[in-house]
Amino acid sequence: MAARMSTRTIVIAAGGTGGHFFPAEALADALAERGHHLVLMTDERAGKRTEGVFASCPQYVLRGAGVAGRGPIRALKAGTTLLASAWQARSILRTIQPDAVVGFGGYPSVPPLLGARLLGRKHPALIIHEGNAVLGKANAVLSRFADVIATSYPSVAKLPMGAHTAFTGMPVRPAIAALAGEGFVPPGETLNLLVWGGSLGATVFAQVVPAALGKLPDTIRARLRVTQQARKADLDEVRKAYADLGIQARVEPFLNDVPALLQSAHLVIGRAGGSSVAELTTAGRPSILVPLPIAASDEQTENARAITTAGAGWMIRQPDFTPAALASRLGDLFTAPEELARAAAAAASLARPDAATRLADVVEECLHLSPSPAYPTPPSQTEFSA
Repeated sequence: MAARMSTRTIVIAAGGTGGHFFPAEALADALAERGHHLVLMTDERAGKRTEGVFASCPQYVLRGAGVAGRGPIRALKAGTTLLASAWQARSILRTIQPDAVVGFGGYPSVPPLLGARLLGRKHPALIIHEGNAVLGKANAVLSRFADVIATSYPSVAKLPMGAHTAFTGMPVRPAIAALAGEGFVPPGETLNLLVWGGSLGATVFAQVVPAALGKLPDTIRARLRVTQQARKADLDEVRKAYADLGIQARVEPFLNDVPALLQSAHLVIGRAGGSSVAELTTAGRPSILVPLPIAASDEQTENARAITTAGAGWMIRQPDFTPAALASRLGDLFTAPEELARAAAAAASLARPDAATRLADVVEECLHLSPSPAYPTPPSQTEFSA
């Protein structure tokens, strides 16, 4: 498309965990392929990137801290830090003069987008991406002045009335996107179980999953091949538990080969973060989801509900996630491979492997570089058109 030969400077605002950063990298890859200049604004937790698309781009690390879930004094300090970072971001943005700023939620996206808005009437185009089925707290603030909200789900709760939205899906890493359409091969002699728990694992999985597998019949345990992510503090205990059970298991604090693991997985147990759900649906893999129990927002519960409603997996709330309950569910699934196959097909039907391309189109539409894409719009919202 000739219009895309026009090169613009686009700031990507993302940090924190991989759940926010992976989709930002996927969008950056798509924009870089179109010739745009990229700038990364991130937080101290993520730090400067030495690999991937951002390694060769200008990078700015801003101070910041989340406000939600803190006491009044700590929340006040965090809010003050965010405001100071917003003014720092404003100064940087005034110098580099970007054409657009794209934020991916969480507190790391607040200073760059707020700083851009503080530039006044001539601020750059402001786009935010919401990865969950419920608008996050940071995005709820930023949505009031964003030009468009790109969503991962066709329906997102707590969107402000009249917001300009575009349903793009959640961008995933290229290696994950490549799994789309490969299909699901039901388990045969081997049952491949993948257990992940967010960027750093989760102690609840370390406590419950080995104990649950220990309750399964010997005939099932002999077929199991488990790959589990666990916190460093839990590694020795989890490894010993599997060794004592005679289950072949790989237990690591971080899984570097997620695409290959998803490709071979017959079932995944994990949290219900937006990026995790997007990767599961892109790969077309059945899952048992245990939403992070945060009552204040409950985004993960809504993400998991979207999966269960589609028949793509099963949700167990953390208070109910006991060895006995999990063993019962696993026993049913591992003796009925047709159930796993049905859930895998349902998961694949939810996939949006071209989400990064769709989001890049939305960004370019804000810059008047591409025709208005006919993307679905969440109910009761205003369809975006630049």
